[in-house]
Amino acid sequence: MRDRVRVVVQRGGRPVGRAGLVRLLWVGGEVLTTVGVVVALLVVHQVWWTNRQAAAAAREQVQVLEEGWEEGGGEGGERSGDGAEAGGASEAPSRGGDPVVVEGGSGGPPASRAPERGGAASPPPGKPAAGKAPVRVPALDEAYAVLRIPRLGLAVPVAEGVDKRAVLDKGYAGHYPGTAQPGAEGNFAVAGHRNTHGEPFRYLNRLREGDEVFVDTRGRRYVYVVGKVLAETSPGDVGVIGAVPRSGVRPGYGYEVAGSYITLTTCTPEYTSKYRLVVWGTLKTVVGAER
Repeated sequence: MRDRVRVVVQRGGRPVGRAGLVRLLWVGGEVLTTVGVVVALLVVHQVWWTNRQAAAAAREQVQVLEEGWEEGGGEGGERSGDGAEAGGASEAPSRGGDPVVVEGGSGGPPASRAPERGGAASPPPGKPAAGKAPVRVPALDEAYAVLRIPRLGLAVPVAEGVDKRAVLDKGYAGHYPGTAQPGAEGNFAVAGHRNTHGEPFRYLNRLREGDEVFVDTRGRRYVYVVGKVLAETSPGDVGVIGAVPRSGVRPGYGYEVAGSYITLTTCTPEYTSKYRLVVWGTLKTVVGAER
């Protein structure tokens, strides 16, 4: 019999078997799963844990303020410097260049900066309304008042300034330096986060004309009544916190005569910082705080 000749043909390159392909897909799936878990944990931390921490700290600060007022020892709040006795607005500029209409949730820094001391964009200092006691001007970042909104079930400390780390990220509402103090003629303007970090202004859009807003300080309660709501304006609409608040972007929104106003600002839509939501109110009365 003839000898059979076996021809062996070798393929070029390294063969990739089914087992290798399966392993590659498995590793890729594990990487994607790990990345997904990390992202989910970051979201949980930002949306839930920061809310929990800031809200708890804000509640504690409200208690500290109220206990200090009842004991009669000063304002009972955090201090970072000496405040002067006056009825007007603080001249200290906000650190960190926060905007005139500050962000209230996620997103990058807004377009405009807070007015510098003596700058043309600064509203004129507020002065006490007739028959009203002057309010001590607090130090920058100092918590010195409590903002209460019964419709929202909200009680949040108010600190001087709108710096994110020192004020807003603590779950506080921040008072815009250069605007009036509570009860004074002019505009008591404050900002707060709408999402994350305690989100005190989460449901600000639910306020309606006629709703009451209380601002408590030691021995005083300033009662404001909501009059107007601006559902959306640009971050640089500085007119909304003017002494006589009026939008420079949305004609027809705001007021035209001097008075004692309150302005609440936050971001909109939720989880963005594209626009600003603004709520305005006017001072109704000043009474002894019910504590």
